[in-house]
Amino acid sequence: MPTLKFHTIKWLDGELEILDQTLLPAQEKYIRLSNIRQVITAIKTLQLRGAPLIGVAAAYAIAMAASTCRSRIEFAVAVNEIKSARPTAVNLSWAVERMLVLYDASADAPDREQKLLDLARQIHAEDAEMCERIGVFGAELMPENGAVLTHCNAGALATAGCGTALGVIYEATRRGKKLSVFADETRPVLQGSRLTAWELMREGIDVTLITDSMAGHLMSRGTIDCVIVGADRIAINYDVANKIGTYSLAVLAKEHGIPFYVAAPTSTFDRQIASGIDIEIEQRDPSEVTDCGGLTIAPEHIRVYNPAFDVTPNPLITAIITDREIIRCKRWAEHTKS
Repeated sequence: MPTLKFHTIKWLDGELEILDQTLLPAQEKYIRLSNIRQVITAIKTLQLRGAPLIGVAAAYAIAMAASTCRSRIEFAVAVNEIKSARPTAVNLSWAVERMLVLYDASADAPDREQKLLDLARQIHAEDAEMCERIGVFGAELMPENGAVLTHCNAGALATAGCGTALGVIYEATRRGKKLSVFADETRPVLQGSRLTAWELMREGIDVTLITDSMAGHLMSRGTIDCVIVGADRIAINYDVANKIGTYSLAVLAKEHGIPFYVAAPTSTFDRQIASGIDIEIEQRDPSEVTDCGGLTIAPEHIRVYNPAFDVTPNPLITAIITDREIIRCKRWAEHTKS
């Protein structure tokens, strides 16, 4: 795995230090978050993003709330605000629920605040470990010598470790596989061009940036050997919610006979959601579409539709790479039809 030259999140003297991802790639700046309001704002504004990383931040936010809220009612309000910061990524609610179980179980403990902070640190460490295991499982699926297409950012910037989809690429490269990466720019917020390209270049990975609309062209020319992406929520039937544009890539990959892989930790699985149709899709500010780099690129007062995610049905997915196993989704789909 790579020796990362940056960190995404760190607990320091009662505060969270994060890498402000809205400033990348132009500026690498770390900021301190000293209260839950600042953490919630950072999550909403994408200063920190990526489903696993959001979960880690939420755990620390609960620990903050437990030490600063003056009543159980105030704490409950804070919890609801944290849980609703971003609705699609299930890691957030998964981490919050783990923290709440301990909060209730240690109600009479004099060291409850310390216990909660210790659990947040444990969730932080677990995420890094899960990334490592995802890389180990997924590396075997990567070609010995070929091109991999990825979308959005599912790397170290999205997690507390080396990443999910990019973690697979890092591990495969460490094993000597000769991989080149094509990174979709990922409109409208450009996580591919701003974040994935930046991260891969820093780690010495061969990466080429393309616009989202170029993926089909490359597939038709036989350039792409496989696609690998991350996930924000996975339903019981293995339907996957991920950054908007993922579904289009999955359809293209199936049309061209290209393996389509999803890499995600077990914390991204939602055992309360039967299928993708039940996943809440976050709607974001229209300005993300109408503006770019501080410039307005659309007519004034234009109506905008800006879902942050889409859902890829499981029959389009070759396999989901987790920290525990590789799930062959097409086998599951064929089984349900019989």
